[in-house]
Amino acid sequence: MTPGENLAVDIVVNNYNYGRFLAEAIESALGQTHERVRTIVVDDGSSDGSRELLRDYEDRVTVVLKENGGQASALNLGMERSEGDVVIFLDADDTLDPEAAARVAAVFAAEEAVAKVQFRTAVIDAEGEPTGAIKPAAHLPMPSGDLRGDELAFPYDLVWMATSANAFRAEALRRILPIPEQDFRLCADWYLVHLTALLGEVISLDEICGAYRLHGANSYEPQGSDLDIAHLRATIGFAAATSPRLLRLAGDLGLARPERILSLADLANRMISLRLAPDLHPIESDRAAALVLDAARATRRRSNVSAAMKALFVIWFGAMAIAPRPLARRLATLFLFPQSRSSLNRVLGRFQRSGGRAVPAA
Repeated sequence: MTPGENLAVDIVVNNYNYGRFLAEAIESALGQTHERVRTIVVDDGSSDGSRELLRDYEDRVTVVLKENGGQASALNLGMERSEGDVVIFLDADDTLDPEAAARVAAVFAAEEAVAKVQFRTAVIDAEGEPTGAIKPAAHLPMPSGDLRGDELAFPYDLVWMATSANAFRAEALRRILPIPEQDFRLCADWYLVHLTALLGEVISLDEICGAYRLHGANSYEPQGSDLDIAHLRATIGFAAATSPRLLRLAGDLGLARPERILSLADLANRMISLRLAPDLHPIESDRAAALVLDAARATRRRSNVSAAMKALFVIWFGAMAIAPRPLARRLATLFLFPQSRSSLNRVLGRFQRSGGRAVPAA
């Protein structure tokens, strides 16, 4: 028997008006080499022809139709129908490589302490053609191991993957479900990815096991390198919804926890929003000077970057706090979009530390 062969893997495809991509997602789930795979498709009130397409799959997948309620509600309902040992939530515009289920099942079977496995993805366009990019970017190391301390110290600075690039032990998922549906109508993976990191070890695979599609109408992913303040505000909101739940779960588990979550990525989003669109900034109490001080505190928590990188972070926050708005916009672009600083990424990569072991491609 090969490792993981006895584990059942459920692939829950969540769909809302992604009918033009839905068949590819389902076919990728049905095309897994792992023998014990069940595919569940939850349609969240689509009006684009998705439901007509699903009729062709009713004999091969479990189809669940519901009124529109957002991604969290779709994933919650999918989990109610799930009976597997391992669960992959697949967004309907993404796909899985044929070996994905077998690869993650082998990891879960080998290490009982693992709660979550994440893997790299290739980026494809609307037609399914590779763009040449991968997620995460090559200069970013993916963390593995017991990351509970890091997750509570700087959760949004860790390299966590989006929905389709994660597999979860079902037992761990059921400890934190249901996902709060009002706060996570979009990006329910924020809740899942961060909270499951407190329930067991995380293993990151270096190999590509799926494809992430950029098609110009993604629900959350920004397109191009243009600053999108509305997207920043949404991200600030997801962090604000996730942080108290992380601290609450840590308390329930008896873990040592900080009084506040301080994460440089979140503080940077708030600084950019405050400086570039103060009238729309969602946190009224934020002040630039206070964000700089919090950033200095947050850098001290970062165990996965060098002292030089920490200094660069503090310099960036200080510059953002006082820079004229045009310069602040340029600094924000350099921070948010790695492709805008391609010549620096290799150098910056040397300042990163892996935060644990990564599992090489088989």
